[in-house]
Amino acid sequence: MNNYPSGKFYRNLGFYLLFLIIIISLATSFMQRDVSPQVFTYSQFLDAVERGLVDKVVIVDRNIAGEMRDGSRFTTYVPDDPDLIKTLRERNVEIEAKPPTEPSWWARILSSLFPTILLIVVWIFLLQQLQGGGSKVTSFVKSRAKMVDPEKVKITFEDVAGIDEVKEELKEVVDFLKNPRKFQRTGARIPRGVLLYGPPGTGKTLLAKAIAGEAGVPFFSISGSDFVEMFVGVGAARVRDLFTTAKRNAPCIVFVDELDAVGRHRGAGLGGGHDEREQTLNQLLVEMDGFDPNQGVILIAATNRPDILDPALLRPGRFDRRIAVPQPDVLGREAILKVHVRGKPLGSDVDLKVLARRTPGFVGADLANLVNEAALLAARRGKNVIGMEEFEEAIDKVIAGPERKHVIISEKEKKIIAYHEAGHALVARALPGSDPVHKISIIPRGGVALGYTLQLPTEDRYLMSKQELLNRLAILLGGRVAEEVVFKDVTTGAHDDLKKATEIAREMVCEYGMSEILGPLTLGRKHKEVFLGRDIAEDRNYSEEIAYAIDKEVRAIIDRAYEQSRDIILRYREKLDALAYRLIEKEVLNREEIDEVLGFYEQEKVSAETLAQSQDEGGEKEHEG
Repeated sequence: MNNYPSGKFYRNLGFYLLFLIIIISLATSFMQRDVSPQVFTYSQFLDAVERGLVDKVVIVDRNIAGEMRDGSRFTTYVPDDPDLIKTLRERNVEIEAKPPTEPSWWARILSSLFPTILLIVVWIFLLQQLQGGGSKVTSFVKSRAKMVDPEKVKITFEDVAGIDEVKEELKEVVDFLKNPRKFQRTGARIPRGVLLYGPPGTGKTLLAKAIAGEAGVPFFSISGSDFVEMFVGVGAARVRDLFTTAKRNAPCIVFVDELDAVGRHRGAGLGGGHDEREQTLNQLLVEMDGFDPNQGVILIAATNRPDILDPALLRPGRFDRRIAVPQPDVLGREAILKVHVRGKPLGSDVDLKVLARRTPGFVGADLANLVNEAALLAARRGKNVIGMEEFEEAIDKVIAGPERKHVIISEKEKKIIAYHEAGHALVARALPGSDPVHKISIIPRGGVALGYTLQLPTEDRYLMSKQELLNRLAILLGGRVAEEVVFKDVTTGAHDDLKKATEIAREMVCEYGMSEILGPLTLGRKHKEVFLGRDIAEDRNYSEEIAYAIDKEVRAIIDRAYEQSRDIILRYREKLDALAYRLIEKEVLNREEIDEVLGFYEQEKVSAETLAQSQDEGGEKEHEG
């Protein structure tokens, strides 16, 4: 056991001594201030001498310190007065003369070096604070990567679900780390870098941990923002130290999370970029593919923004392999749910396939949060198992926010909301090819949602036809149409529906080429705004005449969808009333209850031709659906 005092002990002792010296100095100055002699002007001094009040004086150069006959002390400054000594002798004043005192040699040295020593002490103290209290100033430029012992990494590919294709790509990296000779025999070179990119929460960091767990090699983890500091050159030094440490522990894995924090495109801002960040990026480029090869060091990086990375990072020889980590499909979501419900007591009514279908667009982090929310709800209700009811409520909470049970809504507004949501559901059920309506609610949730209609897709879609987009427009406008038909007035409740409908219609015209008037054209040019760090902005590449035609066509598409929705609601007005009153009564309706009220069958669903015929019979103008 080491019995020697540590550096921290000496540092604290020095601070205590300094504090004690300051206290003693202040106390001494206050005590001296209480007994300090009175300062006389020269006239006052001569007057006191003439009156015989001065007992004795001590003359040091031109300064006089004296004592009065009553015991009080005084000081004064003497000008060049040759008659002073004669006057003092005539008044019987005791005179003592002393030469001026000079400070000792050590006091002179200390007074000259004290400012420099003080600056050095303050600088060392600041550096120690900036680096978290380390004992060495040089540790400030050390890499902050955390080394994880391979024996402590318990995550494997079994814990990663929903992205089987990605796992297959990464298993080759694991195979190389376990058996490098297998690849060396054929002259194959393992990728030096693997870039994982995709939406947030899809499991990029989890994949890196799984690789470390499967390969059984040291794993260094660091965030891109840990390289960049306020001092220029620190980031580059940390990159060098990171790769030096990694080479000593090769074969190993270096994982850099949020690579875009340091790998952003150089030159952003027309020369006004962050020099420290660019120096760090340059050093990273050299370390990845320079004259000194990194044998056995594999760099894995993750980012949500691959579009803003510097091209030099993405070339072969650095990040040789770029793997997209997409949002999971319905089968992937089911597999992810199976992973997250391990060890949790589930009710017999829980169907993970239905939950997977109910969560389109959810990523792995969302599904983990969903399972946790359901478990919290079950515990709050005192249950021993997690039932389907808790999962359903957890999905609503994640999508629309928590219920606002204490919001008081008048009967009139409640009726408007019910008809609004019933309008969405009725149009969705009537149009062929639309997703089935799974749930309707008029319970306020989240910040602004007063109700919602939830459609549940039967399968994942990667393409949308023109007719499906037109159906979606009609469904979005169904709530506004129901308000207008029933109450002869409209409210602000459809503002989000109108916003989404306008965006879809404009995308149909400008991006998808679905306008019969403007034809199959893409209107509007994407360009990269350098001042925003190569973020995407949109620029017009068409004339004012085309802009007018775009606005006119967007309006025509919205009008046709509005009329289509209006025709359906007028045709099935009785079903709309029945659904709205049932919704007012129960506040939440599931799919079975919706089917019971509407009673639609596939052969009864409205087609575009049926609507056109009904419009012709009513003498209305024909619109294309």
